[in-house]
This record gives sequence, structure tokens and C-alpha cells, in this order.
Amino acid sequence: MKPTERARGWWKVLLVVPYLALCFPMIYARATPALFGFPFFYWYQFAWVVISSALMGLVYWKLKY
Repeated sequence: MKPTERARGWWKVLLVVPYLALCFPMIYARATPALFGFPFFYWYQFAWVVISSALMGLVYWKLKY
């Protein structure tokens, strides 16, 4: 394996971050702090939808080019 291929492989580790952040609901299953009237449970998960999309785009861009 070339050094550049090995360095490119580390970008894929970012794809595990959203999984780990949402894998343990006992950490974020609470009502406070609320954001615009939404309990923490809901806005935390929605925030990870946006973050996950950004991470997938970043990984795709780094592996494609």
C-alpha cells in the first residue's frame, strides 16, 4: 500500500463519528436544553443529519480528488 493510499484511508474514519454520536441514546434522551422550543432529543438528532451530510461530502471530496 502506498503512503498516499494509507493517508486517504483515514478520511473514512470520519464516517464512524455520526454512528457513535447516535449509538447511545441514553446520553441525549433528555428534554433540556431546548432550542427554539424543541427538546434536546430532537434537535440533537437533527443536527447530526446536517453534520453527517457535511462529513459524507467532505470524505467524498477528499477521496475523489
